[in-house]
Amino acid sequence: MKSNKKEILLIISSFLVGGIVMLILISFTPLVESIIGSRNDYVITKNRTQIYEKSSLSSAVEKVYDAVVVVQSIKDGDIVYSGTGFIYKVDEKNGYIITNEHVISSGEKINIIYTSDVEEEASVLGKDEYLDLAILKVTKKNIKTVAEIGSSEDMKIGDTVFTVGSPIGYEYRGSVTSGVLSGKDRMVSTIVGNSVSSDWVMRVLQIDASINPGNSGGPLLNVNGKVVGICSLKLVDDNIEGMGFAIPIEYAMSHVETLEKGKKITWPVLGIGIANLNETSKILKHDLSINTKQKEGIVVLNIKDNTGASKSDLKPGDIIIEVEGHKVKDTAHLRYELFQHQAGDTIEIKYLRDEKEHKTRIKLSS
Repeated sequence: MKSNKKEILLIISSFLVGGIVMLILISFTPLVESIIGSRNDYVITKNRTQIYEKSSLSSAVEKVYDAVVVVQSIKDGDIVYSGTGFIYKVDEKNGYIITNEHVISSGEKINIIYTSDVEEEASVLGKDEYLDLAILKVTKKNIKTVAEIGSSEDMKIGDTVFTVGSPIGYEYRGSVTSGVLSGKDRMVSTIVGNSVSSDWVMRVLQIDASINPGNSGGPLLNVNGKVVGICSLKLVDDNIEGMGFAIPIEYAMSHVETLEKGKKITWPVLGIGIANLNETSKILKHDLSINTKQKEGIVVLNIKDNTGASKSDLKPGDIIIEVEGHKVKDTAHLRYELFQHQAGDTIEIKYLRDEKEHKTRIKLSS
């Protein structure tokens, strides 16, 4: 009986000593901190399971920080635009940087500033205004690290994201902002080139991390410091705050090889002149009069010779309302739907003529 009591006391004391030792380890051992989180971490519960989450993004920031650069567009010796870029690849001699096309489009010279404050002139390998992407080349000697490419498709709404960039310009280079992924597959209209109206739609990620002028072209990153998007534009309105947008990294990388080689992106076209239904003066200039109850759609202004449209049933004055079963409300949405296809593809167009619906098939030109 005494032996049993001794064994029970020994077991109890072992548990107590073990618990004390474990508490000490949790409080003071870096190895354990890295596994289950430090005292500054917080705990959430999912399905009755406690999950430790890091309250700091410092390790993720450190992983990518030196891969982010300031991109300055210079003309006549002056900085005409300042943005951000990131190094996504190196080879034996060179490093390669992704940024936005609108960051470098107005410059005669492109200047890169690294986190070490070393400056270098970059060469432009390729760019595309519809993608809003540009690829720059620099020498390898100044590069400390390369950003790791992740996946936006694997992310869920509410996941933590952060950016590293140069809001306003050089003075605030290396600024870090964080937030959550607020939405995926957002369709946002934007202006291309010197257009005065929205003529292109981008499918983008919506985030609430702060994005300001100068962040354009910088990386959007997940908690592991992997690039999941490219900060590109911000919805600006007096009544809107905290809505930023980024190009999904998968979409950008699918075009990188073409741009690296200096090739132009070939976009498919129908072979027609177009106008929105509300562009009355533009329609009248083509001697067309549109009387319709239709609120959304695209007016065919003219048909170009030797194109797919010239071999179709379309005529000037027709109103295009669908492409391959997808409704198109304006010219921006029409271009978006067309650019999901390749030159040479044959697509179905639904249109109105005299308020009656018709369909025709058109082979896309380039």
